[in-house]
Amino acid sequence: MASLLSRLAPLVITLRGSKRQFRSAERTLAAVRRAREHPHPFEPRPRRGVDFDRSEFAGWPVFTVRATDSPAGRRAVYLHGGVYSFEIDPVHWTFLAKLASESGAEFVVPIMPLAPLGTASTVVPVVADLIESSGATAVLGDSSGGGMALAVAQVLRDRGASPLSATVLIAPWLDISGSDPRLAEIEPSDPWLAVPGTRAAGALYRAELPVDDPLVSPIHGVLRGLGPITMFSGTRDILNADAHRLVARAAEEGIPLDFHEGVGMIHNYPILPMPEGDAARAVIARALAM
Repeated sequence: MASLLSRLAPLVITLRGSKRQFRSAERTLAAVRRAREHPHPFEPRPRRGVDFDRSEFAGWPVFTVRATDSPAGRRAVYLHGGVYSFEIDPVHWTFLAKLASESGAEFVVPIMPLAPLGTASTVVPVVADLIESSGATAVLGDSSGGGMALAVAQVLRDRGASPLSATVLIAPWLDISGSDPRLAEIEPSDPWLAVPGTRAAGALYRAELPVDDPLVSPIHGVLRGLGPITMFSGTRDILNADAHRLVARAAEEGIPLDFHEGVGMIHNYPILPMPEGDAARAVIARALAM
């Protein structure tokens, strides 16, 4: 049975006006312009039992998140969502702080340049460089960050790197074209996302690349040679259509994919403060430990 918090989440998201913003390309692009003119702070707030260390890579701020009293564990790079255009949110930092405490893993979090300044052809290769230089053995991300995580895993594979021990995709945006017919079926029940706005934001990020380029739509990339994938998707999320396509592709190409579908769950439910999010973190911690 769905928890009370998960049943309230659609109402909270609706009251925030997220769906209204994404129903219109114009409203989404206006929000992106406002975010550029008045950038939100990206620094995490101090939390008891968790250390946030700041450094720099390729001119980007980078934070390392680890439990204070935990011995150094596996290192993973985390890529935050926000349709490639909005800054990391306090919800992301809360999720990472809990995951660091529960898993013993260490998370490297790049503060990437946002679209339209940061585009796929410039950002994805640098994230791949960061993974290689940091010694990270896993990558995870949510929403647009989930799409980028799969694109980065493909880039590393093409460079001849060893397969990552884990690629964790949380409500991933795997096809920025928004052309799957199932999106229209799911959209009325999704309280958060809509195709017009996400498509407009995606166009800023892809810039000169075609919509089916694997750097921006990794569903079109080759999966063979990748390590194991763990994926989460809610049935009240338009990106659930992409998730099912990836499950089918992984089966065709013989890639191990552990798919967790939240029936009745909204976009990004694993990072939200609800019992279903707690359960998802436990699965992610196990995936990172393998």
